[in-house]
Amino acid sequence: MKKGILSAIFILCLFGLVGCNIDGKEEQPNTTKTEDLDEATLTGMAKDITADMSLKDKIGQLFMVEVSTLDKKSPTKVSEAMKKSLKKYSVGGVVLFSKNIKTREQTKALIDDLQKASYIPLFISADEEGGDIARVSNNANMNMTSYPTAEEIGSSYSKEQIKNMGTTQSKELKALGFNMNFAPVADVRTNQENTEIGNRSFGTKASEVASIISTLVKSMQSQQISATLKHFPGSGGVVGNTHRGMVESKDTIQQLRKTEFLPFKSGIESKVDGIMVSHIVLSNVCDTKEPASVSERVVTEILRKELEYDGMIITDAFNMNAITNKYTSSEAALKAVQAGVDIVLMPEDLKKAYNAVYEAVKQGKIKESRIDQSVRRIIYTKIKRGAIPPDTTLIKNN
Repeated sequence: MKKGILSAIFILCLFGLVGCNIDGKEEQPNTTKTEDLDEATLTGMAKDITADMSLKDKIGQLFMVEVSTLDKKSPTKVSEAMKKSLKKYSVGGVVLFSKNIKTREQTKALIDDLQKASYIPLFISADEEGGDIARVSNNANMNMTSYPTAEEIGSSYSKEQIKNMGTTQSKELKALGFNMNFAPVADVRTNQENTEIGNRSFGTKASEVASIISTLVKSMQSQQISATLKHFPGSGGVVGNTHRGMVESKDTIQQLRKTEFLPFKSGIESKVDGIMVSHIVLSNVCDTKEPASVSERVVTEILRKELEYDGMIITDAFNMNAITNKYTSSEAALKAVQAGVDIVLMPEDLKKAYNAVYEAVKQGKIKESRIDQSVRRIIYTKIKRGAIPPDTTLIKNN
């Protein structure tokens, strides 16, 4: 049995969440549910499981990849190459796009097989906002409820309709096996020339967007789907597209506090599981012209400390030109972790990014305690949302 597994089983037995024999074999599980666990118990479990993990497994949890990163040749089903990649890197999650989603049966099988192939249960995320950005529901074969753009929802939906949207959308994703959604969009569209966000924003007034965000976070997470606000610190006022290159925001910190931060603060108050950080450059807030996603000023000083957010901080995709034009995969991953990020999304080269962080820890350039902070948040959320069910020993050797 892989090193640390017995200890992880012992941890779960200690909390009375699994029926175990002294040799670690599982007996009939009890009926404990995630909802039965208080914060102290969840925190204690996450801390103990993290302490029992190897450094390599912990670093793997800091990365979330697309299916093609695991195997470019198999977009719709788990291959042997995928299994080897999951075993080697122990990534924290996988995001599915339209090319990975063909039918309900195929999608369920893909997600189930990904989970079975992973030593540590995965976040499986959709990119399901509504409108054009709806990788699952825009496929007619999926028989999912479709929703219009955020702009239309913000202008015409009642609070009850918005609540129902969050509940229905999340319930349907959960039925397929997803446990995370890269939504809702919390950007306020303060510049009508903005194209990267455009009609993906719920509106032009921060207070109205903030109210919608609160409703959606609560309704989504009531279905055990982790909501992920995007794109901090707010991309609705810029011109340009970070998919294509560097984009600057001229906003001062006072302007951001007055407008852009309000929906994110609303989401934080509603206990959102994740916040995605954009690659925009805050020229009048930071001393250096670096993307927000790798900026300690943005990630730690503003989001973590000023806004008092203690959930998971996730980068926007690291295969976007705003990152790849400026940094290698190794450089970008190191800067993100040093800035305080918990999960690096879709590095251009997983091997180089993973090895860079691993070597930095081994050489003392990054403290292992810094890695532990992020992994505890990740494991905590996985337990809370049922990715690691509290009544089974899902941490096992594959």
